[in-house]
Amino acid sequence: MSKLSAKVAYVTGSGRGIGRAVALKLAREGARLVVNDLDAEPADAVVAEIRAMGGEAVAVVGSVTEEGFAERFVAAGLEAFGEIDILVNNAGYTWDALIGKMSDAQFDAMLDVHLKAPFRILRAAAEPIRVHAAREAAEGREVFRKVVNISSVAGTGGNVGQANYSSAKSGVIGLTKSLAKEWGRFKVNVNCVAFGLIETRLTQATDEKKTITVAGNEVGVGMPGKVVDMIRGMIPLGRAGTPEEAADGVYLFCAPESNYVSGQVLIVGGGMSL
Repeated sequence: MSKLSAKVAYVTGSGRGIGRAVALKLAREGARLVVNDLDAEPADAVVAEIRAMGGEAVAVVGSVTEEGFAERFVAAGLEAFGEIDILVNNAGYTWDALIGKMSDAQFDAMLDVHLKAPFRILRAAAEPIRVHAAREAAEGREVFRKVVNISSVAGTGGNVGQANYSSAKSGVIGLTKSLAKEWGRFKVNVNCVAFGLIETRLTQATDEKKTITVAGNEVGVGMPGKVVDMIRGMIPLGRAGTPEEAADGVYLFCAPESNYVSGQVLIVGGGMSL
């Protein structure tokens, strides 16, 4: 039997990149998925992949920063599957600048997507989790739930040009540790995975200017080849990680073997830490 058989997992930003890899990994282990992306096409594609492998999934399209998104996301999963077993706060992007050139909008955008959105989603999940945990306790059952928040080595050690992103990702660690203490009585393991250099469209080596539009803002994607080479030189394993390897790190905190692990930060970075 798969280790996550019949579990219900919610993964934000799971239409592409690391989030997609996490959703597929959890589905292969038997979980039913609540998938999310800004756009319907990638979200629906991941749902189709999961169903093609014999799994169950639904899509909730929209930005995690939208008013009411958290409640809609949680409600959709409860309506489809009736449970919250695993919650992975993965959605996000970067919007870099040196601090002298960084606008308030840039700083606020990173706090909104990387810190405030996870807070709102966890707040929306709090009452259903409390009710379900109380029922299980009354029945004499010990059921563990998992929260995995996504941080970065920029959040553990800072990074040039990322005062906004680093601050938000550092805040995620504080949120994780606080909630691990608050939700322990409900048998919820709350942990954090901090990624190093992982191969995604946001970190691809390119010397051309490439952008995406997020919430009406034009945001750069990719990094200069020289920068990527420099970072690779700092990685003891000598290369960037794949989205699948990143997902494996998240899975460690979703598996039953982590039932007595909470409030921890795992760096998935090939040995690199900033």
